[in-house]
Amino acid sequence: MAENKRDYYEVLGVEKGASAEEIKKAYRKSAMKYHPDRNPGDKEAEEKFKEVGEAYEVLSDDDKRARYDQYGFAGVDPNFGAGAGGYGGAGFGGGFSGFGDFGDIFSEFFGGGGGSSRASAQNAPRRGENVMARLELTFEEAAFGCEKEVASQRIENCSVCNGSGSADGVIETCSQCHGSGQVRTTQNFMGMHMQSTTTCPTCSGRGKMVKNPCNTCKGKGKVRRTNRVNVKIPAGVDAGQSVRVRGEGCVGSNGGPNGDLLVEIYIKRHPIFTREDRDVLCEVPISFTQAALGAKIQVPTLDGKVEYDLPEGTQTGREFVLRDKGIPEVNNPRRRGNHRFTVVVETPTHLTKEQKDLLRQLEGTMVHSETPKIKKFFDNLKDFFE
Repeated sequence: MAENKRDYYEVLGVEKGASAEEIKKAYRKSAMKYHPDRNPGDKEAEEKFKEVGEAYEVLSDDDKRARYDQYGFAGVDPNFGAGAGGYGGAGFGGGFSGFGDFGDIFSEFFGGGGGSSRASAQNAPRRGENVMARLELTFEEAAFGCEKEVASQRIENCSVCNGSGSADGVIETCSQCHGSGQVRTTQNFMGMHMQSTTTCPTCSGRGKMVKNPCNTCKGKGKVRRTNRVNVKIPAGVDAGQSVRVRGEGCVGSNGGPNGDLLVEIYIKRHPIFTREDRDVLCEVPISFTQAALGAKIQVPTLDGKVEYDLPEGTQTGREFVLRDKGIPEVNNPRRRGNHRFTVVVETPTHLTKEQKDLLRQLEGTMVHSETPKIKKFFDNLKDFFE
């Protein structure tokens, strides 16, 4: 089974002792990187996305992770322990307690033991999985916040059978384990009768059986459906960030809570503005006359046009700052970044003969002291050749 598989920790890029939060963070980073929406038609990325999902499914589950750490890929194989699983540490009870670690060796060797804990885990309340959705916003929507309907695919309780999995509502006690979710077996090893307790293979540890499965969910009690919910997007959210909506993920098991909906934010390209943290940036073209003589110019901002007094002698590429005209802070919308605009002096084209003559006359009156960059250039050139 494991010949072509990479170690799950290696897949997520974390150490074996990584915390649950580190594993979750690594998964989200890799899932975003290889998501099919970001890599359309890329088969390699699609396979990596599946590989990352498989690794996270195991390492995010304490029980599966423990089995993987102890037995490797065999520990999370669906048939794990099916062969020689009759033996296990649970069967040693008090009779072999004096052997200490010797009992653990038998448990590990025969793949048994832990049946009770696995059965308990099977019936314990479990939180539902989180689901992810992608939402594209305009520059202004991200800056000032908005409310959007978001659709996502999630697992819900079947509405026909109310999550029971039974078409007629009849759920019977498992005839093999009699509702305990465990079965006890006895096997002979080296002349000794060994007993072990394992998860019941008939009901998979649930202790209950459905005789007449629901046609809608095929007896599973759960179905995949599209969930639509209105999500409030906070002002100042940035591309790549996620908005969490509590309880809008997959339904939990055995009375456990629902997972969450994580809405990943994408922002459309704006024709004028770009963003740097909480600052808004843009370029404003000006004429040679405006740059030389100064002028009142109209500067576009998120709040509308702002009149700005441009000083005379403004050079192309110079940046000006309008305070508190940028992006609001997510957790404190009263605090805003700045609006920074750069002026670009535009050279006129298609001049008339009269205009050209006037420019030549102007050029004839210019001296280097009036053009500091030209003066500096020729001074450096002079020094270079001396």
